Amino acid sequence: MTDLQHPAVTLQGELDGFRVEIDAARQRADIVLTRPPFNVISMLQREQLRITFEALDANDDVRVIVLRAEGEHFSSGGNIKGFLEASPEHVSKLAWNIAAPARCSKPVIAANRGYCFGVGFEISLACDFRLVTPTTLYALPEQKLGQIPGSGGSARLQKMVGITRTKDIVMRSRRIPGEQAYDWGVATAIVPDAELEKATDQLVDELRSFSPLAQRTAKKLLNDTEDSPLTVAIELEGHCYSRLRSSEDFREGVEAFHDKRSPKFVGL
Repeated sequence: MTDLQHPAVTLQGELDGFRVEIDAARQRADIVLTRPPFNVISMLQREQLRITFEALDANDDVRVIVLRAEGEHFSSGGNIKGFLEASPEHVSKLAWNIAAPARCSKPVIAANRGYCFGVGFEISLACDFRLVTPTTLYALPEQKLGQIPGSGGSARLQKMVGITRTKDIVMRSRRIPGEQAYDWGVATAIVPDAELEKATDQLVDELRSFSPLAQRTAKKLLNDTEDSPLTVAIELEGHCYSRLRSSEDFREGVEAFHDKRSPKFVGL
């Protein structure tokens, strides 16, 4: 376990509702929600989560980030009372804070079991990979409060599943089980609940085996071209491909392929 090295984060004990674990040997960082049983996410916690992702993005010991939770539920959502007490300036930053996993240059995995509602669903949607179990329930229940999702949930979901399914989920506050989320392409994989940690470990190790430079490039390219016309996306892909051809990792990958050995990527 390692303290975060970031001017805005001092001691882990001061983090609100979560802790950070860094395993330098495995190049892995875990952000663990620690307010069971429902891991309600406070306003302060949202901002601290953003700062934490930024700090881990700058940490050379970290290759992959995992967002997970203690207990049987990932998160039932945000602190409802906090919305009434928050200033307009604070509320205006909600979506920016929750989008931190998407802005992070490193792969981010969300391990979701049990309730994954409201902001818990929204921050999971901002991650690159979502692992679910048969217990997982995704939902954006803000309509029950006379509100709409405010941290990118409906927008990200519409990109994934289309407007018809998104209206069904948002306007009816419907709960989507893990298996359905996987069938719809919202979840990367569904595994038995008892195997969620093992599946997360395996995905971390798989992602660590690739070139960090190629992975950062792929993530940024895919994020940047999500709304681009096909011709623009292909053009940008070509530029990225061309730049990677001069990298040490690409040379190592080619040589390892011809030598029939595992490559040793360094991220250069």
